[in-house]
Amino acid sequence: MKTVRTLAAAKALSILLVAGPAIAATAPAAPPPPAGLYAIDKAHTSVTFRVSHMGFSRYTARFATVDGRLKFDPAHPAAMSVEATIDPKSLALNAPPAGFHDQLMGKSFFDAAKFPAISFKSTGVQLTGPHAAKVTGNLTLHGVTKPVTLDVTYNGGYPPNAMDPGGARVGFSAHGVFKRSAFGMGFGTPAPGSNMGVGDDVEVMIETEFSDGKPPPKK
Repeated sequence: MKTVRTLAAAKALSILLVAGPAIAATAPAAPPPPAGLYAIDKAHTSVTFRVSHMGFSRYTARFATVDGRLKFDPAHPAAMSVEATIDPKSLALNAPPAGFHDQLMGKSFFDAAKFPAISFKSTGVQLTGPHAAKVTGNLTLHGVTKPVTLDVTYNGGYPPNAMDPGGARVGFSAHGVFKRSAFGMGFGTPAPGSNMGVGDDVEVMIETEFSDGKPPPKK
């Protein structure tokens, strides 16, 4: 009896190995998320940055308050656009020394009292792969606006469904680098040929999701 069960299992496995790819190839593709205006999902969004600390490590911090919206169009991805706003005072630090947060919010760095918002507004999308693009836009930081480019990956999405009360959902990962001195935030940058200070290059990592807020109608 044990031998019979083993043979049956082997036969089932062989059928699955042979037929599985064919079944997957003929299965209908999941419908894409619909085009429209999407709002950022704050619970599933993080904006993290890293800067060199005297060459010893890349100091890492994140902003806790981020808002934004996305004009999404899967049929015309090059025409999509995004904008986002960050509250610099929401900077979250890992075990900061006393007064360190206030120092960063002061005039030598973010000067948050004078410049209460950091913003990004896209100006163009250049596709670099089936799910990748370079998104160029204007970054306004410390009262200065300059173009920056983000390498963005589309991680997928789905249309409205019974599982998600927020409606259709899409997700992205993004990465970029810019010089803080270009935005008038050069305080503490190392002298040429030295690492003694806080690096000029700021590396930004973004993980984000957007939803359109339109759940499916109740049946």
